[in-house]
Amino acid sequence: MNLLRRFPRHCRKIFAAGALTLLATTAMQESAHAEIALFKTASNPWLQGINLSGLIEGGIMANPARPDNGINFGNFLGDHANQAQLNQISLTLSKAIDPTKSEFQVGFMLEALYGSDARYYHLLGLSNKMTSDRYQLLPAQAHVDVHAPILSKGGIDMQAGILPAPMGVEVLDPTLRPFYSLAYTSQYSVPFEHLGAMFHWHVTPMFDFNFGVDTGNQTTWGRNDNNNAAAGYFGFNLNGLAHGKLNIAELSRVGPENAVAAIGPRANTAQRWWNDIAAFYTVNDKLSLTGEFNFLHDDGLRAETWSVVTFAAYKITPSLTFNYRGELYRDNSGMFVVNFLTNQAYMNAFLGGYAPVQTAPATTYGALTLGVTYRPDLGHGVRVFALRPEIRFDRSLNGTSPFNDGRNTGMFTFGGDAMIGF
Repeated sequence: MNLLRRFPRHCRKIFAAGALTLLATTAMQESAHAEIALFKTASNPWLQGINLSGLIEGGIMANPARPDNGINFGNFLGDHANQAQLNQISLTLSKAIDPTKSEFQVGFMLEALYGSDARYYHLLGLSNKMTSDRYQLLPAQAHVDVHAPILSKGGIDMQAGILPAPMGVEVLDPTLRPFYSLAYTSQYSVPFEHLGAMFHWHVTPMFDFNFGVDTGNQTTWGRNDNNNAAAGYFGFNLNGLAHGKLNIAELSRVGPENAVAAIGPRANTAQRWWNDIAAFYTVNDKLSLTGEFNFLHDDGLRAETWSVVTFAAYKITPSLTFNYRGELYRDNSGMFVVNFLTNQAYMNAFLGGYAPVQTAPATTYGALTLGVTYRPDLGHGVRVFALRPEIRFDRSLNGTSPFNDGRNTGMFTFGGDAMIGF
């Protein structure tokens, strides 16, 4: 997902969710939650478009090495080794806009989420202090959506409010990603959540321009912001290249992201530069490929990360898909790839507060993940059902020993998740 937030010396990180570049992600996954029309018999057409959807997801990541601290290093969602957990129970109320229609439209999305995943996606000052338990409550989304047919034939879309961060391939919604676990890039080198506004301008059918402004990664205002500066996005989408088979999404972000409590007043001006570009290619009706390159530089920490992630999805049958993910990730300072050892540590780190962590020295990580997604059509009102077993191998490629509580250069995990949506 991420943004790093400052806390005692070595720790920071963040990961992300999606909104704008998700249109490309659907090349790898099928559609998300089924929806219940709450007012389908209403006389008002706007009310007829209001839908309710729900999702329940739980999973486990087993680790035969049984790390002494019980943590799968480099893994957020399945961070507790050999422990099953409830990741998400979510309810979403929404009124979608249709950007293909040349008319003014107003919609919205409200999503509440409860589970272990919420620990990493809070906004400071909104929900991060509700409880110190592993299972927490999160207002994952609360935004107004507008489509305005201005500036170009395709018009411009706007989202304002609590937004999932738009950068990156893998997102919080498990129905929109191929694996239970996340890549290092998706956890440490893209943001997760924002309070702000994003704009998506359809300049031509082939070219979209994206931009936005927010209070910072997972921060709000005043004492709930770790510095006194805003941050923002800019980037583009290229749509329908190679006879409609190729889409490219590029997004950059700049702004201070460190805590004044951690690095002093220069946190207000020291910029973090995030850059992510992904290409989504549909080879045929069975095979799709995705490649992602990410580069992050932080002036305040004097640190950088870079990574390359590749994905492949092959549809074996209409209900069974084989998934591959390979990643090369470089953390040149050891400040980004961090595991947080208590339920509140991740969010406390944003303000430079007490955050017990497991860290590693500067490391080049290699990771290979293989799995299948079994997604049958059950009918009877159950529109989303999936089982996703996976096996994963992580390794330090420069001789460090970050895994299994600092004992090993490599780590083998296996497990997965199950989900049902309605």
